[in-house]
Amino acid sequence: MKSKILELNQEVEKYTANTLKDLENFRVLMLGKKGKITELFSDFKTIPNEEKREIGKLINDLKNFAVNKIAHLKEELETSSGKTYDYDLSLPGYPQKFGSRHPISLVKEELFDIFKNLGFSIAEGPEIEDDWHVFSSLNFPDEHPARDMQDTFFVKSEPEILLRTHTSSVQIRVMEKEKPPIRVICPGRVFRNEAISARAHCIFHQVEGLYVDENVSFADLKQTLLFFAQELFGKDVKIRLRPSYFPFTEPSAEMDVSCNLCNGKGCSVCKYTGWLEILGCGMVDPNVLENCNINSKKYSGYAFGMGIERIAMLKYQVKDLRMYFENDLRFLNQFSSVL
Repeated sequence: MKSKILELNQEVEKYTANTLKDLENFRVLMLGKKGKITELFSDFKTIPNEEKREIGKLINDLKNFAVNKIAHLKEELETSSGKTYDYDLSLPGYPQKFGSRHPISLVKEELFDIFKNLGFSIAEGPEIEDDWHVFSSLNFPDEHPARDMQDTFFVKSEPEILLRTHTSSVQIRVMEKEKPPIRVICPGRVFRNEAISARAHCIFHQVEGLYVDENVSFADLKQTLLFFAQELFGKDVKIRLRPSYFPFTEPSAEMDVSCNLCNGKGCSVCKYTGWLEILGCGMVDPNVLENCNINSKKYSGYAFGMGIERIAMLKYQVKDLRMYFENDLRFLNQFSSVL
C-alpha cells in the first residue's frame, strides 16, 4: 500500500497539462468516483488496525496534494489563456427596471402627512363588520336603503355581518375605547354594491376623519378642510360647502373643490359644473356620541370622509376610475417619476 501511494504521489508531482480538458481528464483519473486515489480509500478497510493511522495519513496527504496541484494547474491555464470567465466583466450590467407606487398609495400617504401635521393619528379596523358598528351606532334607521342588499354586501344575515360600506365603523370603535380629546383619521378599503363605471366602483378606498373635544364648532371643520384642500391641490383651489344629510352628522355638508381637469370650465368628470364633490362632512350627531358613552352635552365633534380614488382623479387628471384596478403597466409606470 505504501509503495502504491508513493507511485501515485510521484505521478501527481510530475504531471503537467496543456489544456483544461486534459487537466479535467487527469482529475477524473485520480479523484473521480473510480479514480486511483479513490480506490485507495476503498482498499483502506483491508489494512491491519496497527497500520491504519499511518496509512490513513498518507492517503489523505496524497489526496490534498492532488487537489491543490490540479487547482494550481487550472489557475495557470486560465491565466495563460487570457480568459478567466465565459463573459466580459467590463460590460455594463443589465438594466434594472424600477417599479412605481400605485397612485392610490401615493395619495393616501400624502393625506396622512397633511392630517398628521394637524395632530391627527391613524386608526384602522376590520373590513368585515357587524351591523352595530356600520349602521346602528351611526344613527341609520331600520328602513335606510344602505341596509338593503342592493346597496351593501352582506356576508351573514343572523346576526348581520357585512363588508363595511365606510370607515366610519373605525370611528365608532375608537370612540368606544378612548375618551376625548379624540383626533384620528381612518383609512381603509370599503365595499358597496354599485355598478362599475368611470366614476364609481364596488371597491374603493376611503379616509375618514374625526375630532371630538370640548367646544368643537363647524368653523373648526371648515378651516380644517380648507387647509387640507390647499395643501393637496394648491393655494389657488376653491372649496364650497353645500347642505346635505348624513344619519351620523347634524348639520351635514358636501364639500366640492374646483375641478382642475377643466379649470372650472366644465367637463364630463365634473358634469360640466366646474366643481367636483370630494367629501362629506358635518358635526357628529349627539346620538352617535351617546352610543359610544361620550357625554354629548360636554363634548362635540366633527367628522368627514372622502374617497381616495376621486381625489387621485383630480390630482393626476385621471378620467376613468376603473384604471386604478386594471393593473395596466402602461398606466402605472406613469407614476414612477412621482416617487
